[in-house]
Amino acid sequence: MKITDLKPEIVWKFFHQVTQVPRPSKKEGKMIQFLETFAKEYKIAIKKDAAGNILMSKPATPGKENLPVVVLQSHMDMVCEKNNGTAHDFDNDPIETIVDGDWLRANGTTLGADNGIGVAAELAILASDDIEHGPIECLFTVDEETGLTGAKALEKGFMTGEILLNLDSEDEGEIFMGCAGGKDTQAVFHYEPLATSPNMQYFRIDVKGLNGGHSGGEIHKGLGNANKILVRFLFLMQQQFDFALCSIDGGNLRNAIAREAHAVVGLHPEDKEKVRVMLNHFAADVENELKHVDPNVQLVMESADQPATRIDTEITQKLIYSLHACPHGVIGMSHDIEGLVETSTNLASVKMKEGNTIVVGTSQRSSIESCKIAVANQVAATFLLAGAKVTHGDGYPGWAPNPDSKILKVAQESYKRLFNKDAKIMAIHAGLECGLFLEKYPNLDMISFGPTLRDVHSPNERIEIKTVGLWWAHLLELLKSIPAK
Repeated sequence: MKITDLKPEIVWKFFHQVTQVPRPSKKEGKMIQFLETFAKEYKIAIKKDAAGNILMSKPATPGKENLPVVVLQSHMDMVCEKNNGTAHDFDNDPIETIVDGDWLRANGTTLGADNGIGVAAELAILASDDIEHGPIECLFTVDEETGLTGAKALEKGFMTGEILLNLDSEDEGEIFMGCAGGKDTQAVFHYEPLATSPNMQYFRIDVKGLNGGHSGGEIHKGLGNANKILVRFLFLMQQQFDFALCSIDGGNLRNAIAREAHAVVGLHPEDKEKVRVMLNHFAADVENELKHVDPNVQLVMESADQPATRIDTEITQKLIYSLHACPHGVIGMSHDIEGLVETSTNLASVKMKEGNTIVVGTSQRSSIESCKIAVANQVAATFLLAGAKVTHGDGYPGWAPNPDSKILKVAQESYKRLFNKDAKIMAIHAGLECGLFLEKYPNLDMISFGPTLRDVHSPNERIEIKTVGLWWAHLLELLKSIPAK
């Protein structure tokens, strides 16, 4: 079975088309062109703002003209992650999809159902002539995944809708009415490159095989973070052995839990077997700790060529100490909504850059603004103590839950009517663009809902096929149930 054999046919048809268009964050040009071509083909009114956000408008079906304007909203970019050994150029290659039992996944890469399935649903509604709805506007934003810059740049008056349906959630049967805000914290270390010694032997230590995942939606699962595991071992080495740290690299994206990390170290010949024994014991501990959430974790030590330089001893020590001390994971749970993560932080990436610098990327989230600032400052303090230069990004606001939302009530009633069971009303720890929309459109009534996705922001990303049909049915029922003004 292929993606084009799945039901509802029109949604999967457009999702397949979306997967064929390269659309990395900040490189959405091909996707914008695809949307413009679509609008021309289906004779849909379209406009584009300076940031590249697209708005398409479609009038009401007969008899629904007196309904309020509803905005359907998705982001057009995708997280681009692939497994080691997977040959894929995200700037040019289409995503290869695989029907795997009850799920659709990609071949060694992220699938891009986050948020391509939302884009596909909007296109399906725009292209159809047999769906009841009032006047609708379909908003496609750019660069959600690396800073929500499309939503930030959205200008007042670009859209006219009074109700907004965000199609970027990941659990069918759950309707979201709030989300966390976020902030990035970056630390930069400057080191002196020193010549390596020919009297040492050099090894690459790898942490791999982790699932990774979304640093908001999956931070509560206790998944392994490759950066934290690697540095934990380097800290143990530092307590017992004199070694040279030549390079270190781990993680990629601020909103993804690091799946892989590695370091190249120089060891005195008499220490190499002792370090191997230490690594074996440490690996056994990590495997035991993560056996329920990351059963495929691997720690590997292999011989490496002698690098030309190493990181100076002082910065090596400060880097290892501060990375080991840097918090990662859930910081606090909500006192308002049971089971909701309130505050968290992600040690996302460690990268060696030009100018003899090492850049550490982290991201913080909280549904309480003051807690978001507090944990960002806690992370900053950790690296400031180590002498690093620390900066913060602008961040983005949370979306405060509104239990009195009218569209929430309609969504609940339509779900119960369709499926004879109650939808769960939730807030989400992941960041959505809704908080930014409220800054420009303070009277918007919003909810977020979607089909079931798992392991987004990793090559294990997949979408549960049957939930797309359930979500689609609910979306159509909701559109025709919007009360008149």
